[in-house]
Formats: sequence, structure tokens, C-alpha cells
Amino acid sequence: MSEATERPGPGRAPDPDAWERACAEDLAAEEARRRAAGGPGEQPGSAAEELRKLVEAVAGKVSSFQLPLAGATAQGAVREIVEQAKAAALPVIERNPEVFDHLAAAGSELLAAYRAAVTRQEARWTRDEPAHEPSAPREGEAKSGGSERIDLD
Repeated sequence: MSEATERPGPGRAPDPDAWERACAEDLAAEEARRRAAGGPGEQPGSAAEELRKLVEAVAGKVSSFQLPLAGATAQGAVREIVEQAKAAALPVIERNPEVFDHLAAAGSELLAAYRAAVTRQEARWTRDEPAHEPSAPREGEAKSGGSERIDLD
């Protein structure tokens, strides 16, 4: 029997972190294998590099479609349109890579703001809290004036 499968002898307690340690080792080994292979585990590049890869992948995929009902002329037209779009997009990406980094960061911030709003709303829904509704207007106040009376007393 190997050490890993042996039961602890009398007086020895089992290691409570053995499973966690083995999983962490396996995960580290898998990540190292993926990095070496350059597969899906590789770190993404800048936003501009990733956009360039996306444009090229989409262009390649669209160009490879076989349109059974359309003839060779239609496929040639599709390939031409794809190449024109690619030729227009790639120079913009190469000239302004920092713009795409900023856009990616802004998108991340917007997503974080959206998640915060949704999380807060879901928490209210699960607690069955009523939505915050403005109080009814007081006597002499307009119902829809876009302003609110504030008592300073």
C-alpha cells in the first residue's frame, strides 16, 4: 500500500487539509500544462489584441461559410465585404490600442454598476420590501413639477 492510501496508525490523526492540498496541486499542474500548450488557459492580451483576434476569427468564419443556395458570385461578394470590414477595423485598432483598453475598462465598470443595482434589487425582492415610493404631495403642492419641497425647520 502506498502512503497516500494508508490509514493513519493509532495516535495519528488524518490530515484535514490533504484533499484541499491535492486539489490545489492538480489545479496548478493543469494550469501549467495549459500555459505550456498555449490553449484556453493563456492570459488574455490587451483589449486591442483581443479585438484584433476576434475580428480575424469572425472574418475567417464568415468567409468559410458555404452558401448552398447562393452561387459563387454571392460567396465572393460576402468574402469581399468581410475583407473590407477587416481592412477598415484593423488599422483603427492598431492606431488606437489604448482607446480599446479604456473602453474595456469602462465596460467593466458599467457591468459592475449593473450587477450592484441588480443585486440590491434582488435583495429587496427576496426580503419582500416595498419599493421606495415618493410620498404623496402635500396640500398646495403640484403633483408633477420635477421639484420637491424641503422643510428646513
